[in-house]
Amino acid sequence: MLEISARKVAQVAMMGRELDRAEGELRAFIDRMGEDEQAELVAIMWIGRESFDTDDLAEAIATARSEASTPCADYLIGTPHMSDHLENGLDALGISAEDVENDLM
Repeated sequence: MLEISARKVAQVAMMGRELDRAEGELRAFIDRMGEDEQAELVAIMWIGRESFDTDDLAEAIATARSEASTPCADYLIGTPHMSDHLENGLDALGISAEDVENDLM
């Protein structure tokens, strides 16, 4: 099971859509996460962009940990379509990104 909550992933996706006004808040939010949560966040994004299959979640998390060479917030913010990939990753893992985001509003 994941350490990071679907709610946190959805919050990152939603803030990612508002980078022009929320980049500082997004960076702070990601920076407050532990290393495990950050690795899982990256892995979920990779699953959403189809770099890994859902069956390879553990491998994606391990790869995110071992290949982390830049701050997580920098990596995610610099990734095109990050929000879409996070939402697709949640959906691929059987978690409705839309439902979670609606609960946040």
